[in-house]
Amino acid sequence: MMETFYEKYGGEETISKVVDYFYDLVLADHTVNDFFKNTDMEKQRKHQTKFISYALGGPNQYTDQSMAKVHAGTNLQPNHFDAIVMHLRAALTHFGVSEGDIADALNKVESLRDDILYK
Repeated sequence: MMETFYEKYGGEETISKVVDYFYDLVLADHTVNDFFKNTDMEKQRKHQTKFISYALGGPNQYTDQSMAKVHAGTNLQPNHFDAIVMHLRAALTHFGVSEGDIADALNKVESLRDDILYK
């Protein structure tokens, strides 16, 4: 049986570190940080860790709304989405994830583009 991305890189503990680093990058980026100005970032980081853990083959702890509902009213544009993807790539690279696994992870994120943009 093949090991999932989640298992390969250390499970939720590692995903949590990636998410923390990712949000440090996002919050430092004027292109996207305004989207989080009224966000409880501790709650957001925990929520995102569960979502990413699930998306990368971990246990299903994610029980929230659809991507379209979560992003309703944000009017995210392609440049915002691309910035988020860039920061996720940087965070995954920082924690030693292989290029092949990064490509797989970003393909999963890319599959959500239409559910997130222009809402």
